[in-house]
Amino acid sequence: MTNKDNHITLLLKRIPEQPGVYQYFDKEGQIIYVGKAKNLHRRVNSYFSKDHQSSKTRQLVSHIADIKYVVVENEQDAFLLENNLIKQYQPRYNILLKDGKSYPSICITRETYPRIFKTRTINKKTGEYYGPYSFGNTVDMVLELIHKLYPIRTCNIPITNDSIEKKKVRVCLKYHLKNCCGICEGIGKEQYQKWVEQARKLIKGDAHEIGRQLEDEMMSLEAQMKYEVAATIKHKIELLEQFKSKTIITNSSAKDVDVFGYDEQDDKVYISMLHVHNGSIVQGQTIEYRRKMEEEKEEILALGMMELRTQLESSTKDVIVPFIPEIFDDSLHIFIAVNGDRKKLLDLAMQNVRQYKLDRMKQEDKLNSEQRGIRILTELQKMMALPTLPRWIDCFDNSNIQGTSAVAGCVVYRMAKPSKSDYKRFEIKSVDGIDDYSSMREVVRRRYQHMIDEGGQMPDLIIADGGLGQMHAIREALEDQLGLHIPIAGLKKNDKHRTQTLLFGFPPKEISMPVTSEVFRLLTNIQDEVHRFAITYHKQKRSKSLIHSQLDEIDGIGPSLKQKILNHFGSVKQARAAKKEEWIELLGKHRGSMIYERLQAKISL
Repeated sequence: MTNKDNHITLLLKRIPEQPGVYQYFDKEGQIIYVGKAKNLHRRVNSYFSKDHQSSKTRQLVSHIADIKYVVVENEQDAFLLENNLIKQYQPRYNILLKDGKSYPSICITRETYPRIFKTRTINKKTGEYYGPYSFGNTVDMVLELIHKLYPIRTCNIPITNDSIEKKKVRVCLKYHLKNCCGICEGIGKEQYQKWVEQARKLIKGDAHEIGRQLEDEMMSLEAQMKYEVAATIKHKIELLEQFKSKTIITNSSAKDVDVFGYDEQDDKVYISMLHVHNGSIVQGQTIEYRRKMEEEKEEILALGMMELRTQLESSTKDVIVPFIPEIFDDSLHIFIAVNGDRKKLLDLAMQNVRQYKLDRMKQEDKLNSEQRGIRILTELQKMMALPTLPRWIDCFDNSNIQGTSAVAGCVVYRMAKPSKSDYKRFEIKSVDGIDDYSSMREVVRRRYQHMIDEGGQMPDLIIADGGLGQMHAIREALEDQLGLHIPIAGLKKNDKHRTQTLLFGFPPKEISMPVTSEVFRLLTNIQDEVHRFAITYHKQKRSKSLIHSQLDEIDGIGPSLKQKILNHFGSVKQARAAKKEEWIELLGKHRGSMIYERLQAKISL
């Protein structure tokens, strides 16, 4: 038995059978795990008295060099202490809280004439903060309603009674548009503070009380026959009702309650909380945990509930959950919603947490995709000894059949992904018959001469769909005609016309690639894409030339009539399929019948 084993064995015998928190340390004295237990002796000994199926647990035990523990009064105290120690030390093997994005809050400044605005920066010395809000555009909707109901200032000019008296500030355009009360003119601090207090109640979720106050005010004005002023109050009541219909969940059974949603994906766990006050959702937030061991979902939910209630400073005793968590506060009234109003609130919390999970997965997928692209391009750079990472790759291919409708295509890949908006199509102009190399020289010269004229950047790598011959054609166009020096590669095919090796350099070197490698898949993807792009353009050209040549050979069809026919039918296939009656309807009985019969005669030849 080693000294370490002997030390652990002695410690295990001394640990008491009481509630508490235990801490595992490695040989460097660092805390690697914190746990809680109803019975410290049984729980800690269980780590060393049996074989664990989990590889993570076995790994943890192999690194334990020392054990310390703290005895507490009850399980609830153990839960709180465990949470504090995890947050303080962030042990390697404990579930960890992931920092999410910064959610917006609403700030009411501590100024003589306060401002109310959205912010992601919290500084409690300068104002009161309500939130955070993690779902939808709730903050914007609340602020929009506040500024419609109350003419509170939105400028950030420091305004005090002294600056108003000395006329150091002036009213702005918002005052003339009646969107600001114009405190610069000295409206009075008392009235302004009443508006701010009403706005504060609205932010806290007391929309019903504000509505009742507005109704009382409207009725009082009507009794005094101040109908115009009463109409403005009525408009405010309508705005408030519209807002409540969009953002307020009102029910008789859940006036003040915290609602929790739970979801997970692999080792990631997501927990959301909606804080409901007076039937209104006034706060919401979602957090993410990363599992390190095989923590049970009941334990994680309890941990998340305590964390979120602490962050949002909630003291509400009623809690709605999707399943019973590990109890951490005996004073809470926990409900599992199965129907009714509570179920609606739970469904909303679950919708919120699932949306958060989806957003995080999309964000990670995007990041992983970018990282994957850099990894593949770095490997390609090493294989070819390129001077720079080939972030921008051009690939060319020619397409023609028996020398007709000769065209070429250039596809562009940026960061290992197709950039379709940068694709280019070329109609061969200077080459008669079938001459792939001359066609390639023309296309390459035209593309990069245009880029030179425009002063644009050049690609990091050019790939020819063919082998050595096309590589030489590209090189002649680049170096001999344009004076450019860009790395050139070719894709050599085997006897079965399948890509086998990568050619690079002059004289070319053959670079073999496993067909399962990411670089091989990227290059074959580029090759397939440029072939598809070029052949599609070639088919379009052939289709147009076919219908044009057949119409050109029919007497009596001039340019305008030919364009009319093409606009109507659109393609060779549709023109051939058209019935004689359609031609007569389009061109009249005599001309329509004549062209239809002559066209059919040519098609049958």
